[in-house]
Amino acid sequence: MKKKFNIAIILVAILFIIDQAVKYGFAHFDWNVEGPYMSLQLAYNYGVAFSMFSFLAEYLKYIQLAIVLGTSIYLFNNKDIFRDYYIPIALLYAGGLSNILDRFTYGGVVDYFYWHYGFEFAIFNLADVIIDTAVVIIIYMQIRQSRKEKKENK
Repeated sequence: MKKKFNIAIILVAILFIIDQAVKYGFAHFDWNVEGPYMSLQLAYNYGVAFSMFSFLAEYLKYIQLAIVLGTSIYLFNNKDIFRDYYIPIALLYAGGLSNILDRFTYGGVVDYFYWHYGFEFAIFNLADVIIDTAVVIIIYMQIRQSRKEKKENK
């Protein structure tokens, strides 16, 4: 269990640092690039996904910190869940904590990937991709577990 915890901490730290370095570059060095399909364009998101709840902008960072604290307490009391899902949990923490730090540092989440070929899509960042990857891994693991249990019950 300690080895998995250490791996999770290292993964969180590496991804967090990379994401924050990229966001710093966009926020301070004008890394904007216009492309035919996707552009790199600095934007600040004061809400959550697709700018929902932006009216809570000044409170979101505290709400999200409370969610992280509550989740941490839950995982501490349910170590078996952490043991089974430590990689996607680490990804969720890395992306989530990085976006929360943006709210304290920049007043909103720093976004920069802008897809605009065929349809206009929301602007997002590496942390969002990391979080989405974690969700896909969790869904995959749940489907695999469900199939395994069905197979065992037959």
